[in-house]
Amino acid sequence: MYYYYYRNKEAVIGMIRESIAGERNDELFYDYLIKAAPTEQEKEVIRRIRDDERKHRRMFKTIYTQLTGQLPVEKQEPAEALPATYLEGLEKALLGELRAFERYRTIYLQIGPEYRDWIFEIMTDEIKHAGYFNWLYTKNK
Repeated sequence: MYYYYYRNKEAVIGMIRESIAGERNDELFYDYLIKAAPTEQEKEVIRRIRDDERKHRRMFKTIYTQLTGQLPVEKQEPAEALPATYLEGLEKALLGELRAFERYRTIYLQIGPEYRDWIFEIMTDEIKHAGYFNWLYTKNK
């Protein structure tokens, strides 16, 4: 096995732990957006994004387990206040996807090469999601 010197392995593990929780929160939030979406087309787009978030969570859990030798302990975070309108929800989702991309880029730059393809896949999904949410926001503005 190839061992890589992590710049700060504990920080990477902490960011991955936060990412597991963040992907779960996004998944729950997108369930709300699916219900609020006015058309079946919009519901389907958000459904696909939500399913990607589930995939990301599984990927991060696998990475966490491989790095630590332990399963991540998932804490139930209190639910965030739901936005007053669907449009506000789309804006929140768009900004959230962009912030996630920035966090994942930091992980990508600090994690060992054996995980970079996984992080790259997650990062490109987040940018794709931002594009979809931008389209949905513009369509409903």
